[in-house]
Amino acid sequence: MLTIQFKYKALLAISLAGIITASSCKKDYLDSKPLSFYTPATTYNTAAGLKGALVACERNLRYNWSGDGAPEITQLIFSDIAVDGTDDKSGPAQNMDLQITPDAINSTNDNADHNRIFYFWHQGYADIKYANTVITYIDEPKWDTTDQAQLATRNDLLGQAYFHRAFRYYELTNEFGDVPWVGRLYNEPKLDFQTVDRTVILKQIQSDMQFAVKWVTDEGKAKGEVTKGACQHLLAKIDLALGDFDGAIQASTDLIDGGNYHLMTDRFGQDANNATKNVVWDLHLNSNKDISANKEALMLVIDKPDMDGKFSGGTQIMRQTMPYLAGGKIKTPMGNNGVSDKVDIEYSYTATMGRGLGRCRPSWYTEKAIWADAGNDLRHAPGNWVKMEDFVYNEPTLKGKDPYYGKHLQLYDGNTLLCSDTLRDWFEFPFYKLYIPDDINTPPRGGNGDWYVFRLAETYLVRAEAYFWKGDLASAATDINKVRERAKATPIRASDVSIATILDERARELYYEEERKVELTRIAYLFAQSGKSYKGHTYSTANFTTSNFWYDRVLECNNFYKNNTVTPHGDMYKISPYQVLWPVPQSAIDANTGAQINQNAGYSGAEKNVAALKSIPED
Repeated sequence: MLTIQFKYKALLAISLAGIITASSCKKDYLDSKPLSFYTPATTYNTAAGLKGALVACERNLRYNWSGDGAPEITQLIFSDIAVDGTDDKSGPAQNMDLQITPDAINSTNDNADHNRIFYFWHQGYADIKYANTVITYIDEPKWDTTDQAQLATRNDLLGQAYFHRAFRYYELTNEFGDVPWVGRLYNEPKLDFQTVDRTVILKQIQSDMQFAVKWVTDEGKAKGEVTKGACQHLLAKIDLALGDFDGAIQASTDLIDGGNYHLMTDRFGQDANNATKNVVWDLHLNSNKDISANKEALMLVIDKPDMDGKFSGGTQIMRQTMPYLAGGKIKTPMGNNGVSDKVDIEYSYTATMGRGLGRCRPSWYTEKAIWADAGNDLRHAPGNWVKMEDFVYNEPTLKGKDPYYGKHLQLYDGNTLLCSDTLRDWFEFPFYKLYIPDDINTPPRGGNGDWYVFRLAETYLVRAEAYFWKGDLASAATDINKVRERAKATPIRASDVSIATILDERARELYYEEERKVELTRIAYLFAQSGKSYKGHTYSTANFTTSNFWYDRVLECNNFYKNNTVTPHGDMYKISPYQVLWPVPQSAIDANTGAQINQNAGYSGAEKNVAALKSIPED
């Protein structure tokens, strides 16, 4: 990144992203001389210069799914999908009533040992800053807009910037609800941000994405850049969030029927001739995600070795999502320690599957319930889906001493439980999706790997949901079945369609891809606004934080929160209705001394709230 020390560089998101504290805005700092020759006129006066700011957005988006304690895990543990399985210490987000407070959401706790809520606030506004850099300086190149090629280049870049800003605001409005709007860069200190009504923001980014869909192209884009398909997909999701179901259907249909993308239903890529694999394996094989033959990928984040110019730890996805099979918690029926995590031993699972920590521990719903009638579903087929019983007792000291050496694990010997920690050490997982070869870490954790942000399978499910809200269950079933048929799952009937059916299919297809908390909160808003019922429950916007679909769905499906399960360390899994919205970091509120940024109901400080703005502020 360029080193730019101008005053305009330092001011955006002073109170929002926490990048610079209020005390940094002293006059001597603002009057300091530039440390380099870069100015907007020299930095952003070409298309390549503007693209540099977009590269920052592309790079930062990768962090949503990568690294130790990736932010994606926070999305999943605030949902029906998973919990944080760390059970040997306190700190990770488990008892949300105790741990999720405005003061606790800060940079110090933004790590694998706590949660990543602060990341979504801080990184959201940081990427909005980079997008706004392009939006603010889009005309520095002095385009000749009578030249159609120059006009197209200009508007393509602007549309890409709109995409990144809209992506982050789509997250923020379905994580925190009403939030401040930042629509440009500022050249003076700004400490009077105000909270803007969520719907107002969604309408603004809907308009922005309509522009982007018109101008952003698919042609000539490197993998990881914003495509027209990605813009169409995001527009459909924003339409859905606004209750504009016809708009969501139209945007999805334009994408599906556009001819540039299609579901991958035939074998392709590196293992195409391996008869032991299948198309679901091909779709998620790391080496196949960014190849030209893959026509399902709408938007990727790219993670190649040393792409940041420094040693990278890789995705670490296997470390986060697979069971912790060491530690002596799994016994043979003879009572001996049964499993080793060594790499260089006979029957080593670690050499291939990595050394998991069980940090992202799937719920019973994810692990079992949605697969009750799996049948021939390729996503649950042997080799793609791994059960604990697929492993064998491999502890080297068992050899020649315990008859169970080399035999498959078993959870019970009669009535005797053989695993003393079934929370962290014993669960099933979609290996086909989580497997990323690792030549960086020993033992493996999950190496460098590209990841899907959007793919066409989700577009079908977005359109299916829009049809559901309109009452067209036959069309919804048709779209759901497009995804199911690829997986060789039994088709559903129109009479089977419900929001639960759609969420079940999203869980099967989009595990560790979709931001599940964002989607459940979006749906919770739709239930509250529409008055439609879910399994006998009806909701309203008036009591959104005390009674909502998000909470009912989490308790219905996530057995750990439903049962207030207690970990071996003694920490309870607990969640409450008001956590449908995360707390705004107290540091952001305190630093914004010129106006009130609202706190969400249920958290300390909400009593100071003022009415959210009903229009985009002009400043």
